[in-house]
Amino acid sequence: MNGLLLADKPSGWTSHDAVALVRGRLPRGIKVGHAGTLDPRATGLLVLLVGAATRAAARLLSLPKAYSGRLRLGVETDTGDMEGKVIEEHPVPALSEADLRAVFEKHLGLIEHRIPRYSAVKHQGRPLYEYARAGIATPEKTRRVRVMEWRLDAWEAPEAAFFLRCSSGTYVRTLAESAGRLIGCGGALSALRRQEVGAFLLADARPLDAFKAMSAPEIEALLLPVPEELPAER
Repeated sequence: MNGLLLADKPSGWTSHDAVALVRGRLPRGIKVGHAGTLDPRATGLLVLLVGAATRAAARLLSLPKAYSGRLRLGVETDTGDMEGKVIEEHPVPALSEADLRAVFEKHLGLIEHRIPRYSAVKHQGRPLYEYARAGIATPEKTRRVRVMEWRLDAWEAPEAAFFLRCSSGTYVRTLAESAGRLIGCGGALSALRRQEVGAFLLADARPLDAFKAMSAPEIEALLLPVPEELPAER
């Protein structure tokens, strides 16, 4: 029993919860993993790895991602999204759609990207979120990522709906904060839904809850083969 499962993760579930659910429906000893974490509040495509497919985790983690989401302007939080504690609030200036598109376009291409304090990236062997929760300062960590597309879909103050296509390792929360800083009023991510992982599409995924009622053979029938080659960035 080897291959990939495409699941539509609802809000409130961690990626670990999703892995545990599928593992519990399969015979004992079969490994289950995933090809890229989604924050608990985020929804959308989660690629689950079953059996020998877990050996391809590192390769699949590098696949580009695409998201739809919402940016809330006028607020800054300690996590970069609306789950965190509000640090500051500011009035949102009068903005046109053209103004917002110009801000989004400044993030296109290869950029130096700040890793949020509330993330699983490790410092001295411990995830950054452990230091953040304990109030312990850590050096700022950055990485280079590529933003291929950041498109404004709708604007109704104080929220902008968008579509984003980016390389693996991109924190959409950090992009939301960066856009807010450029505008001068702060910003935070208020909603996020993953639409694509490489060539895999949310439209082909099953709701995560559907796996609760499936038998092992029914799940096995849904398994997709691991791609031999990674797709080129769009």
